[in-house]
Amino acid sequence: MKIIVPMAGRGSRLRPHTLTVPKPLIPVAGQPIVHRLVKDIAKILKQPIEEVAFVLGDPAFFGDDVVDSLTTLATDLGAKASIYRQDQPLGTGHAIMSAKASLSGPAVIAYADTLIRADFNLDPEADAVIWTKQVENPQAFGVVKLNTNNEIIELVEKPQEFVSDQAVIGIYYFKDVGVLKSKLQEVLDENIMNGGEYQINDGIKRMMAEGKVFKTGTVDEWMDCGNKPVTVQTNSKMLNFLKNDGEHLISDSVTLHNSKIIEPCFIGENVVLNNTTVGPNVSIGNNCVIENSTVKNSLIQTHTTVKNANLEDAMIGNHVSYDGNFKTISIGDYSVLE
Repeated sequence: MKIIVPMAGRGSRLRPHTLTVPKPLIPVAGQPIVHRLVKDIAKILKQPIEEVAFVLGDPAFFGDDVVDSLTTLATDLGAKASIYRQDQPLGTGHAIMSAKASLSGPAVIAYADTLIRADFNLDPEADAVIWTKQVENPQAFGVVKLNTNNEIIELVEKPQEFVSDQAVIGIYYFKDVGVLKSKLQEVLDENIMNGGEYQINDGIKRMMAEGKVFKTGTVDEWMDCGNKPVTVQTNSKMLNFLKNDGEHLISDSVTLHNSKIIEPCFIGENVVLNNTTVGPNVSIGNNCVIENSTVKNSLIQTHTTVKNANLEDAMIGNHVSYDGNFKTISIGDYSVLE
């Protein structure tokens, strides 16, 4: 089994945090988004992963440190890491075809901007599986249309009339991803674009037209990391899941001086808390100092100092110095507010 991860986008909706760090490498609940996503997919698949192929953007932004991080992720799963580059932002189909050398055999394609919680078995009768989440407002999503055998027969974008309540979340399984490759090559050769981009859906629709059987794999939780408010919300949800799973989230090297931690929280290595209450639903990265503050429902990355703050629903980057009274803030890396 292979996992293909297109992740070349710049994550503009999560700025300023993505000005210095690619969005899939922003930590949520103590771990980069793409690391957690790939590990969770591997857990669901319940079979060995032979290769993880990552499609990155400009090497000036997705540099050697990113490649090293992703290589370690694949190696930890016992898999080969393959790195590809998407030279132009020409859509989901174009991103997948940037990894064409890896598009053979059984594979999962997963876009690295969401996190999931799921437990299901892949249908052995299906040629492909599109992972979905039941939603209350399907008109806001791309959804699947099912026949009486619960097979997917159509993909419908933001339907104004009810089609189904199963929203497409951007994770797909193909029994032979080479079939998708051939159909996407046709899309590229015929220059079929939607919104100025080549889309995965056009390849999938051609597979459906040839009678390939598509089924749904429904996830229990689908958590977005597209912008600051939903990323903070996703951090809170994930912390609660991890606590219930019994994971150890607070480093033994945390130093507490007249301070309190209200779980669930993730707190990294060598964090110092002075006269501070942290939690619930807070993630703090390595080597941070928090003084005379209250922090809840927030994300703070690494090597950051926070003083005299009352933070809620905040997101603070790496190497930040913050001293002030604003409550709901979003501060990027290497910022100083004192």
